[in-house]
Amino acid sequence: MSTLTLAQASEIVDSALGHAHELGLRPLAVTVLDPGGHPLVVKREETAGILRPQLAHAKAWGCLGTGQGGAASARYAIRDPAFFTALAAISEGRVASCKGGALIRDAAGELLGAVGVSGDRPDNDEAAAVFGVEKTGLIADVG
Repeated sequence: MSTLTLAQASEIVDSALGHAHELGLRPLAVTVLDPGGHPLVVKREETAGILRPQLAHAKAWGCLGTGQGGAASARYAIRDPAFFTALAAISEGRVASCKGGALIRDAAGELLGAVGVSGDRPDNDEAAAVFGVEKTGLIADVG
């Protein structure tokens, strides 16, 4: 059984933020959670909005809770908004069904955790998340 280390989680967050700077994105918050939904690393850029860490957490936590990446959840939320409204209520608002979240897997496909990024447009948040995970040599499963 593989485990996501603190060093890997830190590298994911720092790589995602570095990539966001290269792309000229707005200030971000990035969080990496273990498979149980517990934070390993959370960083919020100085000028990112005050809710960005909670949104990043909700994106990552939603991926873990639904077992799919944020892109898949976003597609399903459009097709069945009543279900995702119920999901938000059931989870006490801890799920954000939108791009910017990804499951983190090893080469064998084993779930190691999830990453969530918030601060820019959802597609850009997702790009930063994927870059950070892949830079670490792991697989970002966005759905």
